[in-house]
Amino acid sequence: MYTRSQQLFQRAQESIPGGVNSPVRAFRSVGGTPVFIEKAEGAYLYDADGNRYIDYIASWGPMILGHAYGPVVKAIQEKAEWSTSYGAPTELEIRMAELIRSMAPNVDMVRMVSSGTEACMSALRLARGYTGKNKFIKFEGCYHGHADPFLVKAGSGLATFNIQTVPGVTAGASNDTLTCSYNDLAAVEALAAQYKGEIAAIIVEPVAGNMGCILPEPGFLEGLRSVCDREGIVLIFDEVMTGFRLAPGGAQELLKVNADLVTYGKVIGGGMPVGAFGGKREIMEKVAPLGNVYQAGTLSGNPIAMIAGYTMLHTLSTQPAIFTELEQKTAYLHQELDKVFSASGTPYVINRLGSMISVHFSETPVTDFATAAAADNGLFNKFFHAMLKRGIYLPPSAFESWFLNNALTTADLDATVAAAKASLEEIL
Repeated sequence: MYTRSQQLFQRAQESIPGGVNSPVRAFRSVGGTPVFIEKAEGAYLYDADGNRYIDYIASWGPMILGHAYGPVVKAIQEKAEWSTSYGAPTELEIRMAELIRSMAPNVDMVRMVSSGTEACMSALRLARGYTGKNKFIKFEGCYHGHADPFLVKAGSGLATFNIQTVPGVTAGASNDTLTCSYNDLAAVEALAAQYKGEIAAIIVEPVAGNMGCILPEPGFLEGLRSVCDREGIVLIFDEVMTGFRLAPGGAQELLKVNADLVTYGKVIGGGMPVGAFGGKREIMEKVAPLGNVYQAGTLSGNPIAMIAGYTMLHTLSTQPAIFTELEQKTAYLHQELDKVFSASGTPYVINRLGSMISVHFSETPVTDFATAAAADNGLFNKFFHAMLKRGIYLPPSAFESWFLNNALTTADLDATVAAAKASLEEIL
């Protein structure tokens, strides 16, 4: 069934570490051989062996409107004829920044970068430069890219590979990283008291997506905002996953909590390699060349990424019903999966917000990294392969959120539920 993928994976391992260019793709968590994708359209992926899959990864979030969305493809093709890069300012960068400002609350200025990792790294540096303080708080299981200070109790890929200490990250790089459990406001208060006057920033995924989909408990984000206001700490929302997916203005709009800085990723490039960080004018004006917090990137504001992202975001901003449709589809999937899992008799938890959802084989609520890790993730691995065999492409790790796209039809969702029923009958 996967002969060609197996051949490609064997060949890839000779030239690429682990045979992949991002670790979770190696299927080490779930076992087996990774599926090599040849093309995608709408809600479907097609692999090198000609198999079709209903896609619940959506390129890890950005394909909100489905793969190969016509207006985005056309815009890229037209812009590419003018050149793929200039290394100089363009009007398109201004239009993109203006569009983001018009959609996202509390974003006065935006700096484009080339990845979510770069956006988070730059936002942290800016917070430190703005406050003159060095320490920052992050949450166990939240992943903010692979910059050195963030690889302390990170989720997702590190959890998948059970990597707790990362070689190459020096003690000096991680000494200023303070960690708490997600949803544990009391622990944040304790750190703020212990390191009073030393903390520059708190960075958080407002809805975590790197230990499955984990929702903030009532009062958690509001409590972070209060701590930051009281202690002069910069609150950074990592909206690489949630930005422009949960609402036109992202998690800030949906959850009605204001951040000081926000980071974005591939969503604002329509899936192209891109990122951005933005926020309050008084903070953003510290970035060079206005201020002395240095940040640069030769390909920042790349015209192909900008036109892809602009086209996508413009569609989302002018057709807000898309978010309602996506939420309704995800709620329907949740409802029908609930019936299937309940009937199976196996303990389970389904977490959902907007078009993000995840399944955990757990007897207790999954509210942080510890409870996500304590679930029966071996059973998830069996479930993943049983679903893959039936044409359903889930994230190949229990520590990842699923992302729905609006090209999914009711028939696709029903096929997914039927596959889940058959998969559970097979593995239980």
